[in-house]
Amino acid sequence: MISALALLSGRVHLRCCLRSFQSTPNLASSIISGAKTMSGRYGIIERGSVYTSDYKLYITGPNGPLSAFHDIPLHADSSSKEFNMIVEIPRWTNAKMEISKEQRLNPIVQDVKKGALRFVDNVFPFHGYIWNYGALPQTWEDPGHMDERTGAKGDNDPLDVCEIGSKVHPRGSVIRVKPLGLLGLIDEGETDWKILVIDAEDPLASQLNGLADIEAAMPGFLDATRRWFRVYKMPQGKPANEFAFNGEFRDRDFALGVIEETHKQWQAMMQGASGDAHGIARDNVSVVGSSSGIDQPAADAAVSAAPAAAPANDKPESRVPDSVGKWHFV
Repeated sequence: MISALALLSGRVHLRCCLRSFQSTPNLASSIISGAKTMSGRYGIIERGSVYTSDYKLYITGPNGPLSAFHDIPLHADSSSKEFNMIVEIPRWTNAKMEISKEQRLNPIVQDVKKGALRFVDNVFPFHGYIWNYGALPQTWEDPGHMDERTGAKGDNDPLDVCEIGSKVHPRGSVIRVKPLGLLGLIDEGETDWKILVIDAEDPLASQLNGLADIEAAMPGFLDATRRWFRVYKMPQGKPANEFAFNGEFRDRDFALGVIEETHKQWQAMMQGASGDAHGIARDNVSVVGSSSGIDQPAADAAVSAAPAAAPANDKPESRVPDSVGKWHFV
């Protein structure tokens, strides 16, 4: 398992070992007991209440909390070009959840704009996000790098992923995905790649190997994806989004190239080779060569310092604005 992790992430080792828990048994046991198992080796710990600025969702591994951004290996199966995806926003939902770049261990939080929690508008005929939306860990679109293909610099985020399979995955799920293609969004002047993937365990996964397969099995879905990204900010008074390549999708090989490029940019950032970290919290429990490594007790303490978990009788739906259900026509 040690050699497999080292191979998959390129720079992962077992700094987060069982000995870390034994040094602080009470804290470790309380953290682990609060975790919910999601899939495979990963689980979640939720702190604060959903749809509040206090809400934080931490990812946990076998030894406890870890960084969603930095500690989960990018590569799930390098031989078959499959990757780990972190689900931030389940399909059909509106709350704009994302990995926090600035907070320790990079929990998933709800984005805030102008002091208000963000919910995406329903632009007819779409309801919320039309895919399971999330990010590829250990990738980073470097804001100091000018991409000659798009004429724009990176957006300082992990790569965004649209998972198009049949299952609605819960927030915080870590799933193995297969890339199929890519859409190049230019979001407020920044390169913002959108990688199209499918859950490797989806019934359609063996049939979908590229864009033509998506169009054959899911007619109209590519056009719907492009339109969603073009119009989703328009109800807020913003102009339609622009795209690289005149809005044409790029194939699987192009997407794989972008994934590897941004993985290298992440590696350089974690090693300090890219200079300014652009506000990114780089705390991690496993990345070799990082000057921001912490031990497992420190990771446990970071979670313990977060707001208390929501009470059992919490009713998060009562905090969703009525406007979230509104149709918009553009």
